[in-house]
Amino acid sequence: MKFKYISTKLFTLGLACMVLSCDSYLDVNANPNNPEDAPLSGLMINSTYESAYNVYRVGDITSNYVQYIASPNPASSSDTMEPISNDVTWFRLYNVMTDLSVLIDKAEEEGAAHYQGAAQILMALNLATGVDIFGAIPFSESFNFETVTPKYDSDVELYASVMTYLNDGLNNLQGETTASIGADDFIYEGDVAKWISFGNMLKARYMIHLKEVQGYSANEVLTAVENGLQSNEDNAKVDFFEQSVNPWFNVARNNADLLLGGWISEQFIQALDGTSYNAIDPRLKLMVGTTDTEEFIGTENGAGRGNAPEQGARSTLIEGQYYTSETAPLLIATYSEQKFIEAEAAFTVDKARSYQAYLDGIVAHMEMLSVPQEEIDTYLTNPGVSMGEAAFSIDAIFKEKWIAMFLHPESWNDARRYDYQYKNMTLPVNLNTELNGQYIRRLPYTDNEISRNGQNIPSVTLLDRIFWDVE
Repeated sequence: MKFKYISTKLFTLGLACMVLSCDSYLDVNANPNNPEDAPLSGLMINSTYESAYNVYRVGDITSNYVQYIASPNPASSSDTMEPISNDVTWFRLYNVMTDLSVLIDKAEEEGAAHYQGAAQILMALNLATGVDIFGAIPFSESFNFETVTPKYDSDVELYASVMTYLNDGLNNLQGETTASIGADDFIYEGDVAKWISFGNMLKARYMIHLKEVQGYSANEVLTAVENGLQSNEDNAKVDFFEQSVNPWFNVARNNADLLLGGWISEQFIQALDGTSYNAIDPRLKLMVGTTDTEEFIGTENGAGRGNAPEQGARSTLIEGQYYTSETAPLLIATYSEQKFIEAEAAFTVDKARSYQAYLDGIVAHMEMLSVPQEEIDTYLTNPGVSMGEAAFSIDAIFKEKWIAMFLHPESWNDARRYDYQYKNMTLPVNLNTELNGQYIRRLPYTDNEISRNGQNIPSVTLLDRIFWDVE
């Protein structure tokens, strides 16, 4: 983000947040006969910013489940997979989807096809995010002000809608427009070519989820990849600035002030320090902090601090690293993720391509973190990393993608598809007894939704799988 836009963007963002109040069915006091008329630009600002922030909000929940982070407190509900009500996350997903619904309709009325296309891409992102964590959710009746108790659409139907939004968005981005996106776009600052790449990348992401579902096509995934992101320069992200800091920076800063959070799971530490795999990963020191004795020591999920009660005795997120600096970007979709999607899709149809994409994914993530070239080369010479095409396995793809997707909610989608089979990953201690010794498969519906729309909520447990999470 160019700093000359900071003051204007910050002011406009604040103005948009005050003016919009876009709650749709969440706001029972909304008057459908007297809607607020927000400009395209204000809607675009809020939608791009909040879409990125939703990636953080969901990642903050799921990073415990995939053992990136661990609670310093024993038997913490976040670690032990208890049924927490995530009202804020639910509300924010619907808040931005309401804005996007308005933006799509308004852009269509005004012939602003590029705004419409970008909004459709973001609608697909937020809708798929909601489906991936909750399953069936209200959608088809959620934005028309006709009911405050909308029906729940099935996860299968909603995934079809995700793909429709992506295809329609890509078509609109390639059409004639009456208005051009610009600095009101916090993701790409109006670069339509990058929006098109981003839309194709998301097509690949959501199609790879369907790998075990009837109708899946590896070749369709690979076609989307070929039209997707071309390098780290195309990464979909929102950069922060001094007046609006990265939320992971806040976690690290709060931890330094003894408001404990962002402690690193021993699973993640041991996967990178040579314990679980015969390779010391140079990214570890760029992603998390050391203890006061300059060691990397993780926290066991569910056990808490154990015999190390003092601050500084366990590794945590610390200020100033790639993911945790004040102005660090919130990553929505990256070239490295796309490379691992390519590797998975190509594995059974073109193993040579799959292996090269796997290696390229590692390099892309390391370059994003500014790992020195000599350290990249050393890591790639390790036979446990560059094992050769013949010995190359799907396990290697999921392991390296798990590292590259640090703190991102897409990792939980991968973990469930992979049935949590990462090497040495074990269930947290003090596990929620309702899980019967199994890993969590979905989030529970929120308390607010149960109280206001409980008659429409499907009867599910934390062990019931999203349709693409095939046993």
